[in-house]
This record gives sequence, structure tokens and C-alpha cells, in this order.
Amino acid sequence: MDRKHNPALTQKAKTLRKNMTKEERRLWYDFLRTYPVRFLRQKVIDNYIVDFYCHQARIIIELDGSQHYDEVGITKDKIRTERIEKRNLTVIRIPNNEINENFYGVCEYIDVCVKESLHR
Repeated sequence: MDRKHNPALTQKAKTLRKNMTKEERRLWYDFLRTYPVRFLRQKVIDNYIVDFYCHQARIIIELDGSQHYDEVGITKDKIRTERIEKRNLTVIRIPNNEINENFYGVCEYIDVCVKESLHR
């Protein structure tokens, strides 16, 4: 049977929820927490912990810090995204600097993505 998640990661996900990055905290507390379509933080999917997950829209939001832009990070993210997208989920990657420099634009982009997904 193909599990939807790795139960061994549950405790780590709880720890990550308590220790979010400043960009994750900003997006969560200033936008996603009260967004009309429910998002979850640090959700275990497959063998990964995703930053934010919306079951209804089938969207995952990943906030990417500098470690995601070296050769190893790019390769790991590509494999991770492909594996998650096989579950009919859409992965949205947002650089941390966009949260810091263009927060309202990021929120508008997420809103458009969710609404488009819900209308499909």
C-alpha cells in the first residue's frame, strides 16, 4: 500500500510548526491563518514536510531560502516537486526575499492560484 505520508516525520513537523522561520510566520499570521480556504502548516506528505498545504485547492506552498538555490538544493527540490505532483498536487515555490520585499504581491499570487485551482 502506498502511504500518503511517513508517520515517522510527524514529530518533526510539530517541532517545525513551533519553530517557523520569520518568513513562514509572516505568511501564516498575516495571511494564510485567516484565509477563507483552510491551509495547514508543516504538513507531512509522502516522505516530506511541506511548509503550507491546502487540501481543498490541492496546493502546496514552499518558501525557499538561500539553500534552495545551490546545485544540490535545486536538484533536491526538483525531485521533491515531481514526487509530490504525482499526487495531483500543485507546488508553488516562493523565495523568502519575495515575502520580505513584495508581501502583498505574494498574497495576491497565492489568492489567484487558489481561486484558479478551486474552479478547475
